[in-house]
Amino acid sequence: MTLLEILARGSGAVAAYAAVGVILMIVGFYVIDWATPGKLSEVIRTERNPNATLLATSAMAAIGLIVAASIWSSGGRLTEGLAGTAVFGLVGIVVQTVAMLIFDRVVGISVRELVKEPDLQPGARLLAVTHVAIGLITAVAVI
Repeated sequence: MTLLEILARGSGAVAAYAAVGVILMIVGFYVIDWATPGKLSEVIRTERNPNATLLATSAMAAIGLIVAASIWSSGGRLTEGLAGTAVFGLVGIVVQTVAMLIFDRVVGISVRELVKEPDLQPGARLLAVTHVAIGLITAVAVI
């Protein structure tokens, strides 16, 4: 295999993984959007709500961890790696959503109420760390 072929194949793999990662991040964003009142992008952009921003960014970081671990664990097998990345990423998104619902019910920290608050709330910090921790747990499970 020539250098050009190696670079072309590697570039294609990078582009494919990036596409799956971006799709998962968009799905994750819309799942967070579903769990919050109003349109999340508007709440962040117009209201500049720090709670909504923290929850969205922590979810994106968690998905990024899962995608990176899935790529790492693929061992150079592109088809299996892409499929694993998509499946494990979706599992991570589902687990994050379930965790938010559990926190809402068990601990009494409501995402819907948090994003109505104009100042950064302790509950948003807790949920943000929960997002990242779940992403890390899922990422390590993938490896």
